[in-house]
Amino acid sequence: MSDEKSKVSDKASEIAKNIWLAGVGAYGKAVDEAQGRLERAMEPPKLFRDLVKAGSALEEDARHALEASSAAKSSVEQRINRVRENFHMQRPARIEDIAALQKKVDHLSRKVDKLTRALADQGVKAKAPAKKTAAKKTAARKTAAKVPSRRKPAARGKKA
Repeated sequence: MSDEKSKVSDKASEIAKNIWLAGVGAYGKAVDEAQGRLERAMEPPKLFRDLVKAGSALEEDARHALEASSAAKSSVEQRINRVRENFHMQRPARIEDIAALQKKVDHLSRKVDKLTRALADQGVKAKAPAKKTAAKKTAARKTAAKVPSRRKPAARGKKA
């Protein structure tokens, strides 16, 4: 029986040892799990800091892009304003201005005709007027087409 007692005793000590090892294993597993939870608990602040850092970099990039587009918009607006100023500085031709110019041209034409007759009376042959080029004729036609004629008929009896 001592053999049986020794077998039972060995079996009991093996069971006790296994129980002890199971307890140590449970303790180890609990420690590992607690460390994992602790590490995960520490990760959110790190994750948050990383997200803040990435957000700051994106904000900086967006700010630079906004400043660049703002500068481009400002440049375009300045160009538009310059063009507008140029057009406003050049006063558009009014009908009164055109009529005054036509009156001056008619007056000068009468003077030229008078001088031509005076030269003809003296026996000096006047040169034929220079021929207008096709481009000048086209430009004259376009100008005449744009400006409505409100010319008064010239008085025939008066000489300038």
